[in-house]
Order: sequence, then C-alpha cells, then structure tokens
Amino acid sequence: MPPQAAVKPVTAPQTPPLPQAKPETLGLSPARLQVMSDTFKREIDKGTVPGVTVLVARRGQVGWFEALGRQNPAASVPMAHDSIFRAFSMTKPIVSVGIMMLVEDGHLLLGDPVSKFIPEFAEQKVGIVANGKLELVPPKRPMTVQDLLRHTSGLTYEHQGDGPVHKLYQESRVRSRKITNAEHAALVASFPLVCHPGAEFNYSRSTDILGRIIEIISGQSLGTFLNQRILAPLQMADTGFSTSEANAGRLAEAFPTDPWTGDKVALFNMLEKPVMESGGGGLVTTTMDYARFALMLRNGGTLDGNRIIGRKTLELMASDHLGPDVPTNGTLLAPGHGFGLGFAVRREAGIAPFPGSVGQYFWSGIAGTFFWIDPKEDLFAVFMSQGPGQRDYTRTLVRDLVYAAVE
Repeated sequence: MPPQAAVKPVTAPQTPPLPQAKPETLGLSPARLQVMSDTFKREIDKGTVPGVTVLVARRGQVGWFEALGRQNPAASVPMAHDSIFRAFSMTKPIVSVGIMMLVEDGHLLLGDPVSKFIPEFAEQKVGIVANGKLELVPPKRPMTVQDLLRHTSGLTYEHQGDGPVHKLYQESRVRSRKITNAEHAALVASFPLVCHPGAEFNYSRSTDILGRIIEIISGQSLGTFLNQRILAPLQMADTGFSTSEANAGRLAEAFPTDPWTGDKVALFNMLEKPVMESGGGGLVTTTMDYARFALMLRNGGTLDGNRIIGRKTLELMASDHLGPDVPTNGTLLAPGHGFGLGFAVRREAGIAPFPGSVGQYFWSGIAGTFFWIDPKEDLFAVFMSQGPGQRDYTRTLVRDLVYAAVE
C-alpha cells in the first residue's frame, strides 16, 4: 500500500497586518509617541488598568503599535498585539455600516418607520412623567431607521437614568444574553419611549434594534450577515459574538474590582456563545482587526480592493445628524460634538476638553475600548483596554498624547 499522504492541520484564518512605516515618515514624532508609551506604563504601574494596546496610523500606514502591561491581572501573561477584547459599543459602528449596506442595496430607506420591519413598534407610546406618575401618550411621529442610527429614537439604556421608563428596562430580561434578537426587540417595543422620536439624543438599545432589522431583511442571523458582508471581506478573523476555546489564552480581562471605587467588575464570558447577538455591544475583537475596519473607513469604504460601503454613504454617516436644536442628554457627547449614523462627530475645533479636528468621527466601548478617525490629519487610532471605570480618563488621555505627536 502506498504511504498515506500527510494530513495538513487546518489552521484558523489569520488577520493580516496593515502596512507599517517609521513614525517620522508619517509626520508623527517618535519622541512624543515614546512619551505616550511611558505615560501608559506609569498608569499600569499605578494600577489604573491591567494593560493596554495603542495603534496609531497616518496616511494609511501604522506608525506605532504597542502592547503594554498584562493581558489578565490574574495571570502574568503580558498584553499582546493579538489579545482579544470585548468591544461592547464599538460593535455599533460595524452594525451601522451593515444597515447602510442594505440601504445601498435598496432594501430600506433611512426615513422608513421601524414598524415597517418590526410591527410591535407601531403600538409604542411615549412615557411622560407628570406629578410623579407615568402617562402614556402617542408619539408625534413614527420612529425611523435614521432615528435608530443617531439615537433619537426615544429608546434608552437601563443604565442611562433612573426614571420610571429606565426602571422598566432594569426590571426586565433586556440584558439577558439568552433571549433571541427577536425576543429582545419585542421586549424593547413593549416599553414606553423616554421622549418623542427625533426630540432628543438618548444613547440607547437602538443599534440592537438595527441588528434585528438586518436579520429580518437578510434572512440571516446578525452574526452570519456581518461575517459574510463585513468581517470576512475585511479579513477580521478574530471578530465575532464569541471566540473559541482555542483562544482562551488570548483574552484580555479587567481587574475583578474597580481600582478607583472598589465596585465589583462583571464582564461577559467571551468563550460563551450567546443566543442574543447584540448589535449594540456584543462583538469581541482584536486591535488589528478593528484597525482594518478603521482603515476601510479612512479609505472611503474600501480595503485591499474590497468595497464595503460607498464613499458618499460613508460621508453621510460621518456627518452630524443632530444639528443645534436636538438636546444631547447626559455626558456621552462632549461639548462641540454631534452624532452621525453610528459615530460621534466633532462639530467645532474648540469647546471640548481635548484636541481633535472638525469632522473627526469616533466611538468607544464601555469596557475601555476606543477608536477615532481624523480625515483632516489623515490619522486614525485604536486603543484597547478592559478597564470600565477608567474609560473616560483613558480615552481622553490617549487623545491628548496622540495629538501631541502629530507634526
């Protein structure tokens, strides 16, 4: 008998790296980038966060990519370039691109009422608090797909307040990873709105509802759609709603208790496949995976010859869709900022307490991840960490330090 052919082991697809160049050739100061590195080492030594990664790219090339500190505070494993993080709300820009792809395919319009796709939303009322009581009134106009994208839907998040509507969210199964996207959408539709659609910016579960609309139109699960249309074409091999047991040694974890408040920190298990594929916060990813998504955006919708989204569609997404008359509740949007279709957008050079350029767009995740794209400076950055309580501090710090390096 002839000898058996050797069976080649099946290797998982790998995320290809992006083009690299010396920082000085990209108009970035190596000395200032070293100061950034030293600053984060100092924060890690102080116990602010276990570890971080920082990737800075300009003119389409990576000029700095560093992994600092520990991947997991319970182990001595150093943070790595390919450590896997919970992206949380950095899922939203990816899902927003997904819904805009369906707009480009002619399957829906931004002005379509949400109830066209999910009939339960046709019955939704607005909850007005009067004399300490919740009164339900009909909405002045229907909630639209555009409202979901820019968070003017009247939906909310359970942690965004303590009013009677927020309490209904808090007391429900809305946070469960064990309900389907369809069950989640029906549950959200059963709650009153916190305001009339279009009246206010309220950060919310809107992008989870967009994820459900993607499922209804495509006839696929949200994870399958994202993989086929965005993640696989961009070769984001480590991005999904969970990761395999083979990657157990690559998971970035937070401190079990917050170093500033002493509160317990509980983040979802990245190895556990959820039933609910949260379009608002369910993806896990790596720094390089997300950098590939960011470079596609910087390129006007393409990467390596694959067009994901049209240039003019992306221009629309990265424009402010709130205007001066829509109040932005809470502290999520810094002064001088608005919100586009899936991203925050800088409207003014000043006012905000950190540097940037008019027209830059960005978003972040509740566990400490952050990215931004600055078209004026042809710069983008991806910052990854798992430090929920420190997220406002670290995302402002990284902006200050990166912009100090721009020559």
